[in-house]
Amino acid sequence: MSADGAGTEHGDGGADEPGWDVDPDDESGVAVVAAVGRQIKAWREAAGLRAGEFGAAIGYGEDLVYKVEGGRRIPRPEFLDRADEVLGAGGKLAAMKKDVAEVRYPKKVRDLAKMEAKAVELLAYGDHNLHGLLQTDDYARALFGMRQPAYEQNEIERAVAGRADRRSIFERSPGPSLSFVQEEVTLRRPLGGRMVLRRQLQRLLEVGQLRNVTIQVMPTSREDHAGMQGETQVLKFGDGTAVGRSEGAFAGRPVSDPKQLRILELRYGMIRAQALTPRESLAFIEQVLGET
Repeated sequence: MSADGAGTEHGDGGADEPGWDVDPDDESGVAVVAAVGRQIKAWREAAGLRAGEFGAAIGYGEDLVYKVEGGRRIPRPEFLDRADEVLGAGGKLAAMKKDVAEVRYPKKVRDLAKMEAKAVELLAYGDHNLHGLLQTDDYARALFGMRQPAYEQNEIERAVAGRADRRSIFERSPGPSLSFVQEEVTLRRPLGGRMVLRRQLQRLLEVGQLRNVTIQVMPTSREDHAGMQGETQVLKFGDGTAVGRSEGAFAGRPVSDPKQLRILELRYGMIRAQALTPRESLAFIEQVLGET
């Protein structure tokens, strides 16, 4: 249920964690969650427990048990751990946490996370807001909260969680080469309020110190700008292949053809050359933080 307290499925009266509803358009996710639900139901029935009795034993409401068993709700890790213990499944239900974790987020987010996890190099120019990998949870929450048509609260929290999960790219070893160019306005627009922006700027300064990360700022005062056609991103992989996308090229579709990728790389290279240097950029971010 939603994080505003409308849900009361959990046995202790608190709202169930938001963002765990199954996306009906995500065929692979639906199949995984349905299979997990069937297994839980089979173990429950073999134990001779009614849904309400089982829910009470693991600390969740009967309605949530039916939703999980029916494949309409993605079970939390705690749900699977308690179910495994109560039903004596010997780790078989708890072992499904990995499968469930992979379908927790929308398919397009999972696909992007998988590509980022394989990438050895990322080139990204952002004009309206900070790149998702650079965002704090509060910044991302504010950003998703401004979408129109408006997101439901559970959709917002699911999107924020998916974005946070992608940040594991900074923990990889060896780390990929990550290059970001951000418009000055993305550092000054106080999405979510002044304190959210301050924490976001502090996060940029922290990430910008990593040896494999380069953050550059494109000043609003620049008279020449190769990025006027919109956001651009290129992901390169260890086997020599790559995929890229730009709002102002190829109808905004992802491309992998070398000739098309060369155009995006040339555009990004010019954007990068026109922006402040990495050292100048970090100093600029510190200046904006001091003014915020």
